Amino acid sequence: MKSRLRLRFRLSEGLVRRRDKILISCLGVILSLNLNLDLLYAAAPSLAERVIEHRLANGLTVLLVERHQTPVVSINITFAVGGINEQVGQTGLAHLYEHMAFKGTQSVGTANYEKEKPILDELSLVGTELDQRQRDAATKSGGAAAEERALIESLQKRLIELQNRAAQYVVGNEMALLYQRHGGVGLNASTGKDVTRYMISLPSNRLPLWAAIESDRMANPVLREFYKERGVVMEERRLRNDDSPNGLLFETFTSTAFRAHGYGVPTIGWGSDILSLTPAATEAFFKAHYGPDQATIALVGDINPKETIALIEQTFGKIPAAPPPPPLVTVEPDQRGERRIEVEFDAEPAIVIGYHKPGLGHPDDDVFDVIDAVLSDGLTSRLHQTLVREKRLAASVGSDANHPGVRAPNLFIFTATPLAPHTTAEVEAAIYEEIERLKREPVSSKELEKVLNNLDADLVRGLRSNSGLASQLSLYQAVAGDWRYILTSRDKVAAVTAEDIQRVARQYFTKSNRTVAVLVKKGTDKTVAAMPVGEVKP
Repeated sequence: MKSRLRLRFRLSEGLVRRRDKILISCLGVILSLNLNLDLLYAAAPSLAERVIEHRLANGLTVLLVERHQTPVVSINITFAVGGINEQVGQTGLAHLYEHMAFKGTQSVGTANYEKEKPILDELSLVGTELDQRQRDAATKSGGAAAEERALIESLQKRLIELQNRAAQYVVGNEMALLYQRHGGVGLNASTGKDVTRYMISLPSNRLPLWAAIESDRMANPVLREFYKERGVVMEERRLRNDDSPNGLLFETFTSTAFRAHGYGVPTIGWGSDILSLTPAATEAFFKAHYGPDQATIALVGDINPKETIALIEQTFGKIPAAPPPPPLVTVEPDQRGERRIEVEFDAEPAIVIGYHKPGLGHPDDDVFDVIDAVLSDGLTSRLHQTLVREKRLAASVGSDANHPGVRAPNLFIFTATPLAPHTTAEVEAAIYEEIERLKREPVSSKELEKVLNNLDADLVRGLRSNSGLASQLSLYQAVAGDWRYILTSRDKVAAVTAEDIQRVARQYFTKSNRTVAVLVKKGTDKTVAAMPVGEVKP
């Protein structure tokens, strides 16, 4: 099953998958049917009647759904904060903070915070000065350069000394071990362009432990082992982006498609930015963006809503309200001409094609979800049938209706890897033929019905877990501003017509609105231009 809203974001581009939006949006209708109540217990007759919503005075939103099959509760905390909230020169902050949030607080992860704190403060000062001098060293020569190198060596030595002193107070992985000892499973987190998320499932009688840990983490994070973790992130970037053909291809493609909006910046950040991030900048980013008013907590499972709300008020309610974060003002300009880029790598060829499209809430966004399902949902989809099975041009082919996020206008993308000896040019031309077919021939009523039936079936499978429902509730509250969006979206998808598909395909799938990135083997002189194919005018 493909996912529209990604629960685990691609760190190279950021995440929110396409398919979970459609699936969860079917909820309002599906839950009213006599399906397997063992799977959807306590959700009938409608989600709107089952969800209890509570808002704290500090702005924190809490969503609760009772399901008493097992004495377990799944919890998802989603912040409406991600890579798009970063500034130039500080990319990767949201992702780095996600890492740092597991390092603990003033009471978790430390043997003695009073003794640890002054060491951390000096570490921050020394590390910041070291970073700056290392950047300045490249501009100096002669005696000045030699003097600078001596200062850098002294600072490096001092940094190591401080790190060793601080390490004696670190209780490694204490947060995870606390959860593990009390039956917690699925402790994880993710960062994308739109949101940052933290999730856990645990016995319902351990809710007080969860509330104590997570409210402390929201209010009092400590950025211990900062430079060590910054190095871990840098290695992650090398592995997932710099040394990965697909990672580098997607990073280059996305930054080419967006020349103004933050969607064009990889969620993990640019390498030079990561190496310049400081504890002070990370802490400032946290204070500016991770206030309780930016958070939604969804709890689904064996809970008593009244008691749970009282617990959250007693813990999270003590966190002061934060000032509104800086607004997002940058809008991506209209694209006025095709953009093409080659990425050289010692790997097999691949291609990514993207078209700009509206974001969540726009009427055409739901049409793109249907187009995505028609083109690449399953082995009977058009792209798989034509390019993989019939013509045997591609080893794999797919599409995604929302890359790399959903909150702002984004991209509808096609991805494919040619099947040797065929080329990316042949695959590209075949994809354009399928696009032209969408514009030229109305999708049959039978094909549309099949798409909706498949979505309904996927929904039932996707809602078997409490964690799935908690994830979707908190996610839509964050990206749409109201979890009820999942109840109205299904009707919009069901109302999509063959004429809508043709209209949208003609309006958006145009050459001037297109960005193409091709992965080519390093040293090749072959041209990767597309084979010509007719364009239907809107």
